[in-house]
Amino acid sequence: MIPPHCTGRWPSFSRRQALLSSANGFGAIALAGMMSEAGLLAGDVVSSGSGAISTPRTHFPGRAKNVIFCFMDGGVSHVDSFDPKPKLAELDGKPFNESKNPTANKNRQWLKSPWTFQQHGECGMPVSSLFPHIAGCVDDIAVVRSMTAALPIHSTGVLYLHTGSNLAGRPSMGSWVNYGLGNLSHNLPGFVVLSFGVVPCGGMENYSAGFLPASQQATLFAADGIPIENIQPADKNSRVQQLKLSLLKDRDSVFAAQSGAGDAVESAIRNFEMAYQMQSLVPDVLDLSKETAATQSMYGIDSKVDSQRLYGIQCLRARRLVESGVRFVEITCPPGASNGTWDQHGDLKKGHEKNALDTDQAIAGLIRDLKQRGLLDETLVVWAGEFGRTPHSAGRDGRDHHPEGFSVFFAGGGIKGGVVHGATDELGMNAVENVATMHDFHATMLHLLGIDHERLTFRFAGRDFRLTDVHGHVIEAIVA
Repeated sequence: MIPPHCTGRWPSFSRRQALLSSANGFGAIALAGMMSEAGLLAGDVVSSGSGAISTPRTHFPGRAKNVIFCFMDGGVSHVDSFDPKPKLAELDGKPFNESKNPTANKNRQWLKSPWTFQQHGECGMPVSSLFPHIAGCVDDIAVVRSMTAALPIHSTGVLYLHTGSNLAGRPSMGSWVNYGLGNLSHNLPGFVVLSFGVVPCGGMENYSAGFLPASQQATLFAADGIPIENIQPADKNSRVQQLKLSLLKDRDSVFAAQSGAGDAVESAIRNFEMAYQMQSLVPDVLDLSKETAATQSMYGIDSKVDSQRLYGIQCLRARRLVESGVRFVEITCPPGASNGTWDQHGDLKKGHEKNALDTDQAIAGLIRDLKQRGLLDETLVVWAGEFGRTPHSAGRDGRDHHPEGFSVFFAGGGIKGGVVHGATDELGMNAVENVATMHDFHATMLHLLGIDHERLTFRFAGRDFRLTDVHGHVIEAIVA
């Protein structure tokens, strides 16, 4: 409809006049896009929707900006690490008859811990002699002794820890964090897994974006050698490479418009663009020669044990990655037992001591290094496996899967240090006080990042999904 004050004809503009009159508008559109990516627009909020969110706005002020997850795959024995059980020493070697299945009771015995516990720090937290270095950091960590899982099976347990579901196809917690908060760096992925080349039980679904935008899935960096395959440019002439990438982007854009496969193709385009940027940035970020000898020694990188050295490298790389803007970094363990590094059904003492040697110094070094640099307050360090291990054994030197009660710990990022929360019974069989679930674990992690776990949702297949499903409560007792 023509406005009444007009003469009946719209004014005529040449293309040059139109561009001239709208030049400021183009600038405003570009500025709006840049401000949105930086989270500076008033309307930028974390919300549900069908597209990726790249804004650091949160539901409420969060203490943490980044997460470093130390994944203890296979299941660390809680009664040999952070949950001392003197009663086990009294019953050591005596028959175990508490299973409802009489067949399962056959030849099973109570098994005391091969290690001693001592109190450490100003808080007096008891820690096993397995972890002498982490024991020196107890005033900065909160141990949850009452964690529970759903099933005593590695594949579903690992999926449950990573995705909040026993079923494949759900987004990883790293993907949820990156989706909710957005990436802090345009030149690095927001979710990185520092891998030793072993696919965990449950498969690569542990690191999948699921039904979230494909750009939210994890990028794997190798432990040794070149961290990412094909990171070195094949074309020595950067101009030639830029022209190839530009052509590829144009063809992908045409294909996306024709096929309607928007998210997958757009994510591929962004991945190509990021890979180009990573060619120069990743080698620089992961260049540990810039670190002092004292810092490298603190992580155990000077160790003559290759697996300990490599784990130290990964922990130091994790610190450098969060410094460079990566939201969520997961550190996996060096290879060990076939179903997970800590899965010692036999050779408990040998296996747990080897694994502790590999990881203890580096994790303690990570916590201390972050604290010295003023980064611990904004970086949440999480230590957890998929379940614990039984206080009894079919032999005399092994423990089996135990989801009924086990220990995890948090450090930094708004955590109240020097705290022990929850408890198992006197034999470590069941969580009996302040019982915590994996949904509580995830809700607490998101809360420390400033995200309300009930509001971080994504609509898929006709319903809203979230990391914590329809469950989960923040473990308030460990929040500072």
